[in-house]
Amino acid sequence: MIEYKPGEDVGSLEPWPFDNPESDYVIKSGSPTVFGRMDAGGSGHTMRVGIWRCTPGVFECTEQGDELMTILSGKCQLTDKTTGEVSTLCTRDSLFIRDGSRVEWNVIEEITKVFFGQKRDGYQ
Repeated sequence: MIEYKPGEDVGSLEPWPFDNPESDYVIKSGSPTVFGRMDAGGSGHTMRVGIWRCTPGVFECTEQGDELMTILSGKCQLTDKTTGEVSTLCTRDSLFIRDGSRVEWNVIEEITKVFFGQKRDGYQ
């Protein structure tokens, strides 16, 4: 069983560059750097579970898959560019984002999140 607790070490993570054309990343300020790990599913599957970490900065992207995330550490603000809804997330907060949502991430303090995603047609 995989168990994650807020603030605890999540193990090794690999660099995840902002290079997925479907996500259409746009860096708006700072130099955010992303690291992650897929613990289950991923490319070629309809679900994925993993850990994601991002350093401070602001970027915009199109979310790939429905995703439930829980913040393990840090602080960020997410703005849904379609609805204008703004969510400020800190340690232990969770948020659900729909597939295809255009989201602006404002990472205020380096964040680490655990995520569960599902994409009906599968992840590429």
